[in-house]
Amino acid sequence: MMDIGFDPKKYMNEQSKFILDRVNNYDKLYLEFGGKLIGDKHARRVLPGFDEDAKIKLLQKLKDKTEIIICVYAGDIERSKIRGDFGITYDMEVLRLIDDLRNYDLEVNSVVITRFNEQPATKVFINKLERRDIKVYTHSSIDGYPSDIEAIVSEEGYGKNPYIPTSKQIVVVTAPGPGSGKLATCLNQLYHEYRLGRSAGYSKFETFPVWNVPLKHPLNLAYEAANVDLKDVNVMDNFHYERYNEVAVNYNRDLEMFPVVKRIIEKITGKESIYQSPTDMGVNRVGFGITNDEIVKEASKQEIIRRCFTTECDFKKGLVDEEVLYRMKLIMEELELKKEDRIPVTPARTYAEKLKDSSNNDINSVIAFQLPNGKVITGKATLLMDSCPAAILNSIKVLANISDEIYLLSPVILETIQNLKKNDLHNKITALNANEILIALSICAVTNPTAQLAYEKLSKLKGTQAHSTVMLNKSDEQILKKLGIDVTCDPVYPSENLYYI
Repeated sequence: MMDIGFDPKKYMNEQSKFILDRVNNYDKLYLEFGGKLIGDKHARRVLPGFDEDAKIKLLQKLKDKTEIIICVYAGDIERSKIRGDFGITYDMEVLRLIDDLRNYDLEVNSVVITRFNEQPATKVFINKLERRDIKVYTHSSIDGYPSDIEAIVSEEGYGKNPYIPTSKQIVVVTAPGPGSGKLATCLNQLYHEYRLGRSAGYSKFETFPVWNVPLKHPLNLAYEAANVDLKDVNVMDNFHYERYNEVAVNYNRDLEMFPVVKRIIEKITGKESIYQSPTDMGVNRVGFGITNDEIVKEASKQEIIRRCFTTECDFKKGLVDEEVLYRMKLIMEELELKKEDRIPVTPARTYAEKLKDSSNNDINSVIAFQLPNGKVITGKATLLMDSCPAAILNSIKVLANISDEIYLLSPVILETIQNLKKNDLHNKITALNANEILIALSICAVTNPTAQLAYEKLSKLKGTQAHSTVMLNKSDEQILKKLGIDVTCDPVYPSENLYYI
């Protein structure tokens, strides 16, 4: 059973109250959403008890007052930027996000393509959206942004970008990831609203960093680790301290941009901004939901270790540079953390070394699961299946009290799938992955009561911590995430193949 360190109900009540307080000051509030709108797994991991869908549930409560604009940077579409947690490109994430928002009965106003310069792949994406009756607007880059205030707040700046007509009191501006142009879109809308004679405001829905916990608290350092590739650094909000004599934590980009954003808002509105600090701009009541600081600290340390493994793997794949890797190691050292502090790491590596000694094979793929009850189960790669599905089967056997000697899957079914992969689909790799094994399990469960018993235990794997001695393929990685298993990998390729891995 997971230890709880966070009160989601208190958080939801406070966050919604403070948002409504902001709305009451204007005819319309443009609310920039930082982080993930749906499925904020980082927050769930570092704040045990946090509801990963808290943001979307809060918006659902306010749905009569709310509509949503989704921003995506044209350059991210052009270079097929991947959202790490789902393993899909940003353009596909926009489509997924629209579907999810509609499932929550929330109104999607439109999609805004930011910094658009006739990029070919982006034009294809625009066509795809428009032919599905989704409104699309394009915003071009503004010369002198963000420093030339006179040029930005003019007909040749925000004025040349189209106004997005909205009808609700709260307009949420969200995106697939950072750097998508949410702030610029909000300010662009403010410019047009005031030209139309309407009173509009801007605010940020924030989660991290948590302004009212210490700068070097593991919770805030976990945020740095999560964004280490963006070079985000937590800093003290000196504007907030000078104005209120109150210590507050923010991050470098917000502090650097605050004087400019404040001046832009004042130029647009023609009056002094109500915000005296970047912390003022945000609505962030996360810190008030923490009920057990020690539990949150430990959960945050574990998240930092997970992020360290991810960064090392990304470096191995050529996705980040040495500076990012070095920064990640500094965060680890700051809290005196070792990778072996993650419980499944040592069992996985020990078993892999044992196999290496007995087989004389340099690379041995092993994965260890630390189940929610604390028990550690391992699985190894064989000619039949990858280590990941092996560990899944071994774990659900343990949870169902099924003897290890009993087969859950029909050999005939497994052989048929392997023959299909090898002979008909001409796959170079014939070992079955997690997706294929789970399909085989669901088929066998129809006629085999023992398989059915094990199949019913799959949901009990949620919250499992896993570690692999090699980098997993995308298919296995995604299956583990869908099962609610947090997995890390050593930065080792599973074979010498450059393509078939």
